[in-house]
Amino acid sequence: MKKRVVVLGATGSIGESTLRVARALPNRIEIVGISGGQNVQRLLEIAREFPAARICTGDELGAATLRSELPGREVLHEADGLETLASTPEADLVLVAIVGTAGLKPALRALETDKDLAVASKEILVMAGEQVMATAERMGGRVLPVDSEHNAVFQCLEGQDLSAVKRLILTCSGGPFRKASAADLAMVTPEQALRHPTWSMGRKISIDSATLFNKGLEMIEARWLFNIPMEKIDVVIHPQSIVHSMVEFVDGSIMAQMSSTDMALPIQYALTYPDRYAGPCAPLDLASVRRLDFEEPRTDLFPALELARRAGTAGGTLPAVLNAANESAVEAFLAGRLSFIGIWESVDRAMNEVPFVQHPSLDELIEADHAARSIVVR
Repeated sequence: MKKRVVVLGATGSIGESTLRVARALPNRIEIVGISGGQNVQRLLEIAREFPAARICTGDELGAATLRSELPGREVLHEADGLETLASTPEADLVLVAIVGTAGLKPALRALETDKDLAVASKEILVMAGEQVMATAERMGGRVLPVDSEHNAVFQCLEGQDLSAVKRLILTCSGGPFRKASAADLAMVTPEQALRHPTWSMGRKISIDSATLFNKGLEMIEARWLFNIPMEKIDVVIHPQSIVHSMVEFVDGSIMAQMSSTDMALPIQYALTYPDRYAGPCAPLDLASVRRLDFEEPRTDLFPALELARRAGTAGGTLPAVLNAANESAVEAFLAGRLSFIGIWESVDRAMNEVPFVQHPSLDELIEADHAARSIVVR
């Protein structure tokens, strides 16, 4: 039976990989909804390839262009359009691959309308993990991880008792500055930070990888996805990016998931779970890998991991503050208004200054998000 899928963020790197999986498995996956922000031309191309899909774009002007090019097709726009698209009646699953917090309300809407949720936008669970997972439990929906690290943990935990888990070990490439000195980091330019050594990713996530905030956000995401306390979540540098993550059990066993560096594999497993099929991802040739290296992260020079551990342990509004401050700081860095090390400093300042709420409502989370951004840009 086909899985009917809505892809929020179809024009981004995760969205494009999702469409590649759909092309490879036409008898298993049907695309019934797509959104594409401001990239109207690419969205138009995708809409023509997948004629059954509802469409959502970032603004009315883009929507008007699409309607003129695609007469008779339903075209939505802006935030309300995303929520409507996420609640598409015939959809079985909504994959959220929108950068930042814009995917939070559509994600909740998908769960509230009896759909499974595939999460590629880690900010959703960082900002509102408690609310998202509570909604999934209340509605009986599944939250399926798309990030390669969380998908790896998900596979390693299959059939296991959580009481037997000693810790989750998220692997991290280390980014382009794994061997850099403090003096080097002070001089980093956006162009340098965007050159990831392993993965081809969008601008924001590339900077997060360079600062290690990407891994910090993943620690908080893992805490909610797998109901594991922060003290049982660790990070290890693994520059080859072949082992995507590991689970250590109380008996000393460690289970790891390995594959080539192709996001098509975790995306496919999230879309087709619990089934496996031959898809577009090339098999891993272990002989050609030759070696697998692991090392401790340098938290003295890369404080993102400890900031994230602090936020995830405290809970409440603090993860939302960390996430929002980081988003705003990355924008400032890419625009040349903030230094590379200023990203960490801005996040730390926001975490110290925004008032803390232990059990926030959704409105209070959004208020904390806005307050954190205002501190960074002032």
